[in-house]
Amino acid sequence: MPRDNMIARYPMSPAAVRAKMVGRTQVLLSVALKGTALLSLGILSACGSSRDPSSLATPHNHLLGVDRGAEGGADDLKGGVNAYLWRGAIDTLSFMPLSSADAVGGVILTDWYQPPASQNERFKIAAYVLDRRLRSDALRVAVFRQTLQNGSWQDTPVSATTTSDITTRILTRARQLRAENGERDN
Repeated sequence: MPRDNMIARYPMSPAAVRAKMVGRTQVLLSVALKGTALLSLGILSACGSSRDPSSLATPHNHLLGVDRGAEGGADDLKGGVNAYLWRGAIDTLSFMPLSSADAVGGVILTDWYQPPASQNERFKIAAYVLDRRLRSDALRVAVFRQTLQNGSWQDTPVSATTTSDITTRILTRARQLRAENGERDN
């Protein structure tokens, strides 16, 4: 339909258009003021609350203490991980800060570690113990590396031998622990 026919069919005076616009503006202004008031009230109530520090829960570090259920290397795969692989991974990665460690799930995650000799690179390692048996394929290791470039950390590839070297060290330590335990799996 041509524009001229629409104007003729639905005539609206300039005063009616102005009144409609003023009405919409007032509604929008009202909504904005109510939103600002609610936001201000929320900020003030958050600042005004005072908690008794003695009522807060004390932090508890789950990474320290008992080895939460890692058992020996039995062939019965009902759950859990190989204790020697687990302990070997913990011992081998102990120079890095641990971010998370779950003996039942077999996951060890380190936080970023910056070697003292190199201020422009840092590493992070994820180790996964996948089986209850002491086998080389029961361990997966992922190494992440970042370098400092123009003031920000950039992901960079890891040397192909780095991951295999760490895996070999973990397996060697696991075998040492097993030998120290009289070659017993549990």
